[in-house]
Amino acid sequence: MDNKKLLTIIGMGDKNGLALARQFGKNNFIVAMLARSEDKLESFQQQLDSEGIESYYFLADAADADSIRSGLRYVQGSLGDTDVLIYNVAVIGQTQLSEIQVDKLVEDFRVNVVGAIVAAQEVLPAMEAKKAGKIFFTGGGLALNPNFQYGSLGIGKAGLRNAAYCLHQEVRAKGVHVATVTIQGFIQEEDEKYNPAAIAEQFWYLYEQRENFEIEIEY
Repeated sequence: MDNKKLLTIIGMGDKNGLALARQFGKNNFIVAMLARSEDKLESFQQQLDSEGIESYYFLADAADADSIRSGLRYVQGSLGDTDVLIYNVAVIGQTQLSEIQVDKLVEDFRVNVVGAIVAAQEVLPAMEAKKAGKIFFTGGGLALNPNFQYGSLGIGKAGLRNAAYCLHQEVRAKGVHVATVTIQGFIQEEDEKYNPAAIAEQFWYLYEQRENFEIEIEY
């Protein structure tokens, strides 16, 4: 890998995912992309390749813990240890808690929270052995300001934020930095603040911290 570092993105998409790949890729990172759709992943790889960013893709379903583990093990076996893991997955949609089916609520929680913890568990041993590594979660403003129209997603973002705080406290002394970027707006390309490139810069800001690790950026 010619001394390049490895960024692994779970939940690769055409907004945050591509912006994160570009932000880190232009700064000497190889990018490993994980998501469910091979067609989309192949398209992202072609886009990044055209920009001179080395990337690879692996199939994984964030709702399935075994699939996450398997995907990350393929990454490790193919490209080596992950230096930066970004969990960029959420089930987006309006769901009122008075009406949502229990199975749907549980399934959303698996994707929004459990998958992030499973992914962290998978990469932590290598990071702890090196006493270095970064694990970042894409958070949301619903964790701080609940909205009844997005009940399930709000619970997920609150749980994800709590997980980030707990993991940060647990592994910071081992040299691993866990943090979350809490995005308090709707991500849109044309938005001056909440465009994907600007959000990716917040993750890079966290990456560059070598001491006094911040747990959260409220953006």
